[in-house]
Amino acid sequence: MQRNPILAFLGATLIWSSCQSPSASSSVQHPNVELSSQPMVGHVSMRGVNLWAQTTSPNVELVATILSANGDTMVSQADAISHPVFRTVTFDLGGLEPGTSYKCLVSAEGQNIADTLNFETQPLWDFRTEPPAFQVLTGSCAYVNEEVYDRPGKPYGGDYQIFEAMAQEEPDMMLWLGDNVYLREVDFQSIHGYAHRYSHMRALPEMQNLLGACPHYAIWDDHDFGPNDCDGSWIHKDWAQSAFEAFWANPSYGVPGRVEGIASAFRFVDMDFFLMDNRTHRVNHKMNTTTTQMLGREQLDWLIEALKASRAPFKFVAVGGQVVSDAAIYENMAQFPEERNELLDRIDKEGIRGVVFLTGDRHNTELSRIELPSGGLVYDLTASPLTSASYDHTDEPNNHRIGGSMVGVRNYAALNFSGPRKDRKCEIEIRDSEGELIWTYALQAKDWSTANQSSSVSK
Repeated sequence: MQRNPILAFLGATLIWSSCQSPSASSSVQHPNVELSSQPMVGHVSMRGVNLWAQTTSPNVELVATILSANGDTMVSQADAISHPVFRTVTFDLGGLEPGTSYKCLVSAEGQNIADTLNFETQPLWDFRTEPPAFQVLTGSCAYVNEEVYDRPGKPYGGDYQIFEAMAQEEPDMMLWLGDNVYLREVDFQSIHGYAHRYSHMRALPEMQNLLGACPHYAIWDDHDFGPNDCDGSWIHKDWAQSAFEAFWANPSYGVPGRVEGIASAFRFVDMDFFLMDNRTHRVNHKMNTTTTQMLGREQLDWLIEALKASRAPFKFVAVGGQVVSDAAIYENMAQFPEERNELLDRIDKEGIRGVVFLTGDRHNTELSRIELPSGGLVYDLTASPLTSASYDHTDEPNNHRIGGSMVGVRNYAALNFSGPRKDRKCEIEIRDSEGELIWTYALQAKDWSTANQSSSVSK
């Protein structure tokens, strides 16, 4: 796909140290200070950028300096002390101009500890040009083996080369759909366990190029939150929240005055993304003496209001569990029929068009679609797993699955946006761990009805 040059490296591309490649080592070395992994760019706007880094030691002062494209003028600078437990820092750097290339240096003790980070702010295209083409990668369920702490038997994770294949796409954004780490039994009992698990994942050699390839955004699911299938009763969700905020540089965490947790939203070029929290407010669907829920009243109300206010051609709602599938199994939203019915009913009655849920959790990929009473459509792209065990669930009774979309191998999804403002297209590509194409499916924002949308994927 030909993309607008202004977005060729939107967000960030970190040029790793000239004396070593990320495949050879996951640590940047300096006589006094070391980084544990490649720094990562989080939220990128027209006027600012969030930059994440992790040191091998706590309480280390790092300095991030933004320079003009030619490197001769300092634009912005910030310093931060690495977290005493997580050893992370997140810089919030501003004063930038839209659609502009910058360089960033990370230093400690007056010396650079990583080569130049080149990034570009989001372009100001509104009322000036057509929106540029761009690409978003997404996926869930990333398990990195650590034999001493894993359960005995066949390793659960593998095919880490998938992250290298993703980096080679030169994406403009990466959205992690939960189960981005897999907390083990050894990790649940202290915040230090959370720190170890995230750090172990982030230092994976095959991960390094992807960390520097583009801006990263994330939601969580049960394995980032606590034990398997945990809900809002988990006593240590404060640890989960602290770890999530320490390792992801999202634009915000929770909706001020309304919803606690990690819910957030942001605009990327001309698309709106809504990051949902399916754990903090969750009440187990097996409860008999209280109302069960996955999102909760306040979060659901906020989502509907935010979707209604959106003018984006596609409105992507990222949530850990499947929404459109009507198979009431495991942790699908079909296990919460009242909340699911209300969510879809309100989307219909509010006349909201272009809603696409981005979901994970299931260790398979599939595309689901439901037609609402008014004739509108809602899609659900489940993208899973990245490196965890994979399963073919073709026999599951999901009556809304689009024909041929079930994928039972490790994979990731690429969302390719193109076309003029009033006729935007989203081409979904599902690729395996080697980057080979499995199937494609095109969404047309202009004609949002079954008559103009295919009933099967193309292989």
